[in-house]
Amino acid sequence: MSTTTQPKLKTSAMIASFVDPGQRTVTAPFGHALVAAAEGNDKIVGLSADLAKYTDMHNFAQAFPDRFFQMGMAEQLLLGASAGMAETGLIPFASTYSVFAARRAYDFLCLDIAEPNLNVNVVGGLPGLTTGYGPSHQATEDIAIFRGMPNLTIVDPCDSVDIEQAVPQLAATDGPTYLRLLRGKVATVLDEYDYTFELGKAKVIRPGADVVLISSGLMTMRALQAAANLEKHNVDVAVVHTPTIKPFDSATVLRELNTDRLAFTLENHSRIGGLFETVASAVVERGLGKKVGSISLPDEFLAAGALPTLHERYGLSTTSIEARILSAL
Repeated sequence: MSTTTQPKLKTSAMIASFVDPGQRTVTAPFGHALVAAAEGNDKIVGLSADLAKYTDMHNFAQAFPDRFFQMGMAEQLLLGASAGMAETGLIPFASTYSVFAARRAYDFLCLDIAEPNLNVNVVGGLPGLTTGYGPSHQATEDIAIFRGMPNLTIVDPCDSVDIEQAVPQLAATDGPTYLRLLRGKVATVLDEYDYTFELGKAKVIRPGADVVLISSGLMTMRALQAAANLEKHNVDVAVVHTPTIKPFDSATVLRELNTDRLAFTLENHSRIGGLFETVASAVVERGLGKKVGSISLPDEFLAAGALPTLHERYGLSTTSIEARILSAL
């Protein structure tokens, strides 16, 4: 009796990408940027909680095996060891999934690292809705958890350009940082806009007379795509990229909001405690009296499934953004 080999079926939940077909990408920009930074600074060390391959830390591990530490599935130990290394003058980059850093090891980051203001750089994979594996791995509230922690810098990069330029600046910055990692094949977008990453600074990526979008993370890519498509409807859209969530560049953002343009924030995060509430508090404190809409994830545990389907369902897709803006004009 003959038999045929059936192809192995794979779930699309984890392997699906939010990068569009044909879009320019760079593979493992964080891993390569960390290697480059470490070549010029022997104080940089890498640690991972059994997730080096899935956070692009494997590049560093291969280049500097004597400076890489595999801590196993023990996030508290990962951050505790990082704190000890930082106390000796080393500059640790500690990688795990965002959900594990935020939910399992918060107290270690807060008291061992943030309170003494140590230079430990926490790198969180799968931030927001970048996996379809459901609430166990979707870190949709990580910024909300971390924003109230004193001394902690929070960075939400858009693309490979942001990541490559952010890594050496994070290494050189006193105090702890949290980087929302985009891993694997990461889109390259911002090099087309004469952009450079500056820690703590927002940048006007694209001017526009009708609508202003304040965005962070991969949603800046989506905002730029939506802005280009809305030109067909004679809608002129400005995009302001805010890669640093804390400390927040309120001066730049409020200057762009202090107009009669329609305004939205865009973020790959719950509408609770993230970019929207950061912007809203700045608007209220300044007394602008400005209405700002939120394009973000709902305050709920999200479904599991194929990533493109989930982005469409929860309003993060480019077509969803365009429809939201057109309906508000």
